[in-house]
Amino acid sequence: MWQLYQFPLCPFSRKLRLLLSEKGVGYELWRESPWEGRDAFLNMNPAGRTPVLRDEDKDITLVDSRAICEYFEETVEKNPMISGSAASRAEIRRLVALFDENFYGDVTGPLLHERMKKRLVYRQSPDSKNLREAMKLAHEHLYYIDYLIDQRPWLAGATISLADLAAAAQISVADYLGGLDWSGHDQARSWYSVIKSRPSFRPLLAERMEVIQPPTHYGDVDG
Repeated sequence: MWQLYQFPLCPFSRKLRLLLSEKGVGYELWRESPWEGRDAFLNMNPAGRTPVLRDEDKDITLVDSRAICEYFEETVEKNPMISGSAASRAEIRRLVALFDENFYGDVTGPLLHERMKKRLVYRQSPDSKNLREAMKLAHEHLYYIDYLIDQRPWLAGATISLADLAAAAQISVADYLGGLDWSGHDQARSWYSVIKSRPSFRPLLAERMEVIQPPTHYGDVDG
């Protein structure tokens, strides 16, 4: 069976977990704190980042969330998440990159650093200026989701895709860390509520990071 090395608030691991669940691929969760620099983990992924997916029996190690997602798109036919015409697939990949790179760089990454890593690793208080900037940029990203949902049933088109999973994974971590203000974002909030209600999302809503607890609305599918 696949072994997924991740930690609860890794948005890239969350994206992969959503994809695996949507496709019905079984796996075991293995907790990995990449900031510890464990030798065995670095041997699997010298970049030292989660997620890493390992199948001991097949002697296969997969790294990088986008590469792993593409692997399962190519090997598991059930519930394709990068589908449609060439233009449609390009749009899905564009949005995946937008959320993996821009949303993470603007919002999720700074929130993780200030509200998780500083607390667990450095034993420091968060920088309120950095938190305000991340929350300000979060509004811009939510406005773009509002715009997309005004135009389409799902972020990339007529059906749910990897773009929705990538966006929801990033948003779920930001929401867990109290970094989102949903006021004025009814379209984005409605879309996210639909994603949260899917069976694949339930394990994420139930999972908690030690010491750090989410806002009360976090686990509410209508919150």
